[in-house]
Amino acid sequence: MSAAYSPEPSSVLLGNCTVLDARVVDGMEPIADAGVWIRGDRIAAVGPYPEVAAEARAAGPVTNVDLAGAYLTPGLANMHTHFSLSLPGSGGDNVKGMGPYDLAHYMANGARRTLHSGVTTVRCVAEKDHADFALRRAINAGRTSGPRIYTAGRALVCTGGHGHESNDTLECDGPVGFRRGARSQIKAGADLIKVMISGGIAGEHERISTPQLFTDEMTAVIETAHAWGRKVTAHAGPADVIGAAVELGLDCVEHGYQLTPEVAARMAERGTALVPTLLVTRCKEFFDELGVPEWMQCRSLGAGPRHLESFDMAVAAGVEVLLGSDMPPFWEFEGTTASIRELEYMSERIGPARAIHAGTLGPIRWLGAESDLGTVEAGKLADLIAMNDDPLADTSAFRDVRWVMKGGQIARDDQNQEDAR
Repeated sequence: MSAAYSPEPSSVLLGNCTVLDARVVDGMEPIADAGVWIRGDRIAAVGPYPEVAAEARAAGPVTNVDLAGAYLTPGLANMHTHFSLSLPGSGGDNVKGMGPYDLAHYMANGARRTLHSGVTTVRCVAEKDHADFALRRAINAGRTSGPRIYTAGRALVCTGGHGHESNDTLECDGPVGFRRGARSQIKAGADLIKVMISGGIAGEHERISTPQLFTDEMTAVIETAHAWGRKVTAHAGPADVIGAAVELGLDCVEHGYQLTPEVAARMAERGTALVPTLLVTRCKEFFDELGVPEWMQCRSLGAGPRHLESFDMAVAAGVEVLLGSDMPPFWEFEGTTASIRELEYMSERIGPARAIHAGTLGPIRWLGAESDLGTVEAGKLADLIAMNDDPLADTSAFRDVRWVMKGGQIARDDQNQEDAR
């Protein structure tokens, strides 16, 4: 019996580019006049173009791609994503009113736009009706285009807690209830667990400082998730609530509006990351577009100065800070997308090199995927983006992403007007 037919993997040679990634933080120099050889979905070689080209051509036929002097980096990773976001207001009501078929198309469109914007990996932290799992399956099967999805499924909240108004959360009470809630998301396929442990800017009948879980409930979530090999991230604002959760083993904080130097230092000691979502307290244009009510706008925008202070405290303490927009990652905002605008805000405080780390390798390490993603190295999956200007000189270079590849497949090529669909 003859062996089953196995086609040769595609072979692509990228040239006329400068390669850089998050390793510049540790002193690695960008590779000018670089070549990147991709076989199938992975990078086979990276280095000076003549050497890489010779190796690729010796292996057989190869497709040459001229990047016209672009800067090539890993795709961005957005760690606070909601494809089904529905804030208070008319815009959010429209999303809440969607039936399952409309919602599926709405989220798929958002996923496609996210990938084309240069975000090749997302971490969803509360999506409606478990539609995120169906979207992930469709992307993985090649039925639609989008980023790699890591998801928490539905976020866990106490009865009446933050976000309870929408079906992207699951109300739980008591340690037994929260254990059951965590297990239900893992059963559905969750990669991590998200829990709301304080109030926030979008809850009308709460304050940012409102604690929402008791110690035994937080313990139940964290212990259960860790037993199943899942990390836990928490929507949280006030320092005392965050500090208590950090002591229990919390892996990541979302927002962190009201940190103190002491709590930030403890986060650094315990290895608890921060996804600051700086956009959410400085996005009036977005709120107006969605018809967000005045009470929420006042609370959000009023929290902005303290939010920045908290971020600076975290950075000073050595906390790992990671890119996350909260606003849908593809959303057009202030001349760019939400993901890039968030990265720019971070870069203003930590500089371009650390911002690149916060938007690429840092998130990938938190997700436990660094063996496959996060840098431009041989053996890694070919999730790559290209832009005209040097992002090490100015993070705003990411505004001009013009070429996107995910898993060795070109998803966007402005120069050749290719648009994978």
